[in-house]
Amino acid sequence: MFKKGFDNEKYLTMQSEHIKERIAQFGNKLYLEFGGKLFDDFHASRVLPGFEPDSKLQMLLQLKDQAEIVIAISAEDIENNKVRGDYGITYDMDVLRLIDEFQSVGLFVGSVCLTKFAEQPSANLFIKRLDSMNIKSYKHYKIPGYPSDVEFIVSDEGYGKNEYIETERPLVVVTAPGPGSGKMAVCLSQLYHEHKRGVDAGYAKYETFPIWNIPLKHPVNLAYEAATADLNDVNMIDPFHLEARGEAVVNYNRDCEIFPVVNAMFELIFGKSPYKSPTEMGVNMAGNCIIDDEACREASKQEIIRRYYKCLCEKRRNGTTKDDICKLELLMKQAEITVEDRKVTIVALEREKNENGNPAMAIELRDGTIVSGGTSELLGAASSALINALKVLAGIDKEVKLIDPKAIDPIQDLKINYLGSKNPRLHTDEVLTALSATAANNEIAMKAMKKLPLLKGCDAHSTVLLSSVDEQIFKKLGIQLTCEPKYEEDERMYHKN
Repeated sequence: MFKKGFDNEKYLTMQSEHIKERIAQFGNKLYLEFGGKLFDDFHASRVLPGFEPDSKLQMLLQLKDQAEIVIAISAEDIENNKVRGDYGITYDMDVLRLIDEFQSVGLFVGSVCLTKFAEQPSANLFIKRLDSMNIKSYKHYKIPGYPSDVEFIVSDEGYGKNEYIETERPLVVVTAPGPGSGKMAVCLSQLYHEHKRGVDAGYAKYETFPIWNIPLKHPVNLAYEAATADLNDVNMIDPFHLEARGEAVVNYNRDCEIFPVVNAMFELIFGKSPYKSPTEMGVNMAGNCIIDDEACREASKQEIIRRYYKCLCEKRRNGTTKDDICKLELLMKQAEITVEDRKVTIVALEREKNENGNPAMAIELRDGTIVSGGTSELLGAASSALINALKVLAGIDKEVKLIDPKAIDPIQDLKINYLGSKNPRLHTDEVLTALSATAANNEIAMKAMKKLPLLKGCDAHSTVLLSSVDEQIFKKLGIQLTCEPKYEEDERMYHKN
């Protein structure tokens, strides 16, 4: 059942005001390293129910008259055609996507900075492409001994060799298409150049997770570890903050490990560091906007289970997984949960058992009602569960046939006789197509169609791995899907759609 646990409006106001305060602290020039996703932050919306996926963007829009965007991208990632897993596009193409997204909402993109630049051919081509679009670009170079040789880095031979990025506004948001792009290095290089020009600019870091002012083992913070199981990030009590302020706050290992180096750089640039701990560098206000702690705890526990299932399914499909299964199992123990704490899992498995082992699916609606679907000659379990959920949402009797057979027959004919499929059962995309065709002349079907938006945020579990087509439909509907790590035919060696 959906329960709101996070006050999004309070967050937008509090976060923007806090960033304004930090700008003022540094003489009206702040370089803000922006971690995580600016758009479509669905992880945050899942573990903090009430947090909107575009909250960071909306917060920035409150500062748009003061802010400009600098996008950092590693020239090595361009040369290696590094791909974003969520969008399936290369990092350089994602930079162009980000520029379009920012400009479409009125945010000013000042420039693109190519880090680790070494005259890579692909990087030079990308610079030419940016030039043709009237987007300014700058080059930052690999520095020998980075990040440990602080004396050399903070010198004319280190940061001093980087091109100075011309900026116009008090708040410079440095973002990137993904991790390892060099956001922090861009910020610190700019501080060095600004200081040489007599500008007392500052630096701060904005990341939503881990949340510094909730307990270390709070499920929200454990869910962050689950989300970064491939990076092996570990939440920890910030030892520098504990020593300096006598307060136990949460940070993560990489920020704590790099802080002595960053602190030394600050001292070389400014004479003394403005911060006593990595936590003090942050500006995240999310922890102050949790209004129902229990709702956020439960949502985060469900997210950990979903991450665990995702890892198991990835291993079943590919024979390997980038995530650490053992770590996810440990996180589940720390959160005191098992897969049986996912209600839809229990219902789906029970239905499969009652139907002689045939695949089944269960969907939990936002009011807590759980609807299931089995396998028939006409529909797969996912399609069946989807139709049954729409019937419940629309108040339609379960015996009513929502889809006109005249809408189904042509689809089956196309699949079997023209596209060479051996499976006459309809996938979810085909069922929705048939439903929409029926809805053109059927008020009951139209009533069901109009309930599709209410599936957003619902949980679902399948007792078998679904085809990529079905997975994409559930993703587009906003349904939070998990699957058992097995195929409908367990001996199958590849996943047939």
